[in-house]
Amino acid sequence: MQTTHSFDLKNKAVRLFIVLAAFFLSNALVAEFMGVKIFSLDDTLGITPLHFHIFGEEIIGFSLTCGVLLWPFVFIMTDIINEYFGIRGVRFLSIIAASMVAYSFVMLNLGMHTAPASWWIHSSNYGEKLNFQEAYLAVFGQGNNIIVGSLIAFIIGQLLDVYIFHAIKKRTGEKYIWLRSTGSTLFSQFIDSFVVLFYAFYIAKVGQAGQWTIPLVLAVGSVNYIYKFIMAIALTPMIYLGHKLIELYLGKELAQELKDKAHHQ
Repeated sequence: MQTTHSFDLKNKAVRLFIVLAAFFLSNALVAEFMGVKIFSLDDTLGITPLHFHIFGEEIIGFSLTCGVLLWPFVFIMTDIINEYFGIRGVRFLSIIAASMVAYSFVMLNLGMHTAPASWWIHSSNYGEKLNFQEAYLAVFGQGNNIIVGSLIAFIIGQLLDVYIFHAIKKRTGEKYIWLRSTGSTLFSQFIDSFVVLFYAFYIAKVGQAGQWTIPLVLAVGSVNYIYKFIMAIALTPMIYLGHKLIELYLGKELAQELKDKAHHQ
């Protein structure tokens, strides 16, 4: 007798996974495209830029990729999914996210190589001086190396986050949510901060103008990590809030059942 399996949207665990997956994937994709813009944290906050030296490089202010605004949330979602759906749940979503980023990368390049409509090029409300085609290529074209580097860093970071999370949980059990969540995030974000820059601005630009030196990669990566470190600590209460809301939705019994299954994968 053949058994049929139906997709039950009334199942609270299934609905929770879909919502978490949607938020996870949306943040991962949007972060990639936001990342082409470099912003000044100091000017955004309206404070005097800090001036310091690190790895022999002079750093004036915190200049960060806009992608860092969302990546802390991606890693928080990773830890919440890890808590209730385990390594297999995170691995499944990470593969989908990486595939979607790669797909978006291909489609973006396809769009860049299409011939623009002549009437569109100067159709901006900002006047004919703004060439939409040049702006399109300038904004999205510069992000290719960053997208590839970020994709590599994402895969490495996700794998590290998952295994460190479970390694800490095996030692501490249900206690110290902050330790396994924030601890795994801090470590994976550390690796992520340097891998993306090392690929995008050093490896991908070997022999080209604008190639960064190793000290510059380390200096900028350190500045990025300082921001991510602060954000990871600051967002720790959100992890507890997320757990609280999920347990209210699922009920303590179902929530504990999911956590037990996730822990023993």
